[in-house]
Amino acid sequence: MKKKVINTTRAPSAIGPYNQSIRVNDTLFISGQIPLVPKTMELISGNIEEETHQVMKNLESIIKKAKMSFKNVVKATIYLDDMKNFSKVNEVYGSYFEKGDEPARETVAVKSLPKGVRIEISMIAAG
Repeated sequence: MKKKVINTTRAPSAIGPYNQSIRVNDTLFISGQIPLVPKTMELISGNIEEETHQVMKNLESIIKKAKMSFKNVVKATIYLDDMKNFSKVNEVYGSYFEKGDEPARETVAVKSLPKGVRIEISMIAAG
């Protein structure tokens, strides 16, 4: 097994004992991203659409650092603190993928998320 840590300054720094992503052979495991702005580490807290865009931008920065794109994403997990936001999150999330080439995914409602955010997304990409 060939394991490599992949981090980028274009995504938020880890806020705990973990890395942004780990590449094992041709598979990239990306830690859950929340709507933190990388340079300031401030949370986006406006509407759920803005928060989702920030999460997707953070994920994209990590994916690009690994020399991949959203086309390489094979699995995603979306964590929401309220399923009432599902349709709005789904619309923004879906805009980052080519129609018909979306990854496998589940969306899970949770009681709370780190830093009190409303959304967190993790991904697995293969290349």
